[in-house]
Amino acid sequence: MRGEGPDHLAIERVVKRFGAFTALDGVTLSASRGEVLTLLGPSGCGKTTLLRVIAGFLDPESGSVSVGGRPLTGVPVNARNLGMVFQNYAVFPHLSVADNVAYGLRARAVGSAEIARRVASALERVRLSGLADRFPDALSGGQKQRVGLARAMVIEPELLLMDEPLSNLDAKLRIEMRQEIRLMQRELGITTVYVTHDQEEALAISDRIAVMEKGRILQVGSPREIYEQPAHAFVADFIGGCTWLDGAVAEGVLALAAGPRIACGGAPQAARLALRWEDLRLATEADPPEHCLSARVAMASYLGHRTRVRLVAEQGGAELHADLPSHDRLPAEGSVARFAFDPSRARVFGADGARLL
Repeated sequence: MRGEGPDHLAIERVVKRFGAFTALDGVTLSASRGEVLTLLGPSGCGKTTLLRVIAGFLDPESGSVSVGGRPLTGVPVNARNLGMVFQNYAVFPHLSVADNVAYGLRARAVGSAEIARRVASALERVRLSGLADRFPDALSGGQKQRVGLARAMVIEPELLLMDEPLSNLDAKLRIEMRQEIRLMQRELGITTVYVTHDQEEALAISDRIAVMEKGRILQVGSPREIYEQPAHAFVADFIGGCTWLDGAVAEGVLALAAGPRIACGGAPQAARLALRWEDLRLATEADPPEHCLSARVAMASYLGHRTRVRLVAEQGGAELHADLPSHDRLPAEGSVARFAFDPSRARVFGADGARLL
């Protein structure tokens, strides 16, 4: 978790351009010692570019990066004491598992007895002790990624950088591996910068998340803050499923084209209401009419403990989605039903994407 005291990783006003394209537009970000900070965003938002600047593979046009109070400007990659885990495993096919893990230690001229001890410990930590003599072509994707993880951690790096490390694994293995990574990171207390485009992965593994778009950071916060209190419309839309309803603010009220009305301060303007799919539910007689809308059920998809319904508002024709408990008595496809939401869960954004409520 984010601790007190000076930042372990400090990124100040970093700008990186590729020709006329600005990949990083004055990024400032920090991480405390032992924290997992995730860079989250769509492809092309700048998250991998920022990771490569931290690693030293790219030089920024301006700005600075420091780790443990040590400026990294001009410091070559091999002198930064960073561990890296890549998307494509990056294991050496001609080396055994043990030799892959030992590679960084040998490059640092660590003694053979210490190498043997640390490699054995690292392999035990990633549950590969029995595979030390195997070669990568005899390993599964998950095992190769464990080798990469052990190799990055065995050098006891000042900072661990992980670039989409689980994207090549199947869904079940991704869940298992992200749990293992989190447990190992906590055990070792290594400050980690983790890059992903997978929102669920980011929510599960992070102490804090930095959401990026077009080379800028839109919001930094805990997973709960990012999900429940998005500061920008892009953040709300990118993290979790959202239904959007258009309307306008006037005289302290947001009136939606679909019918509902809620109190909302601010100047008169066009606005949008974002509702998480789980926030829309079947209405009861106790629900105030101003917080309800009528919608036709276009499609229902059974997903186990929940059923995802696609709706079309009777007033205005907006398309909505809702995740409803599967054990509820749900309306049939093609029927019309009333749906309600709690206004305290409403997230309202102006035309510029800024949060109004």
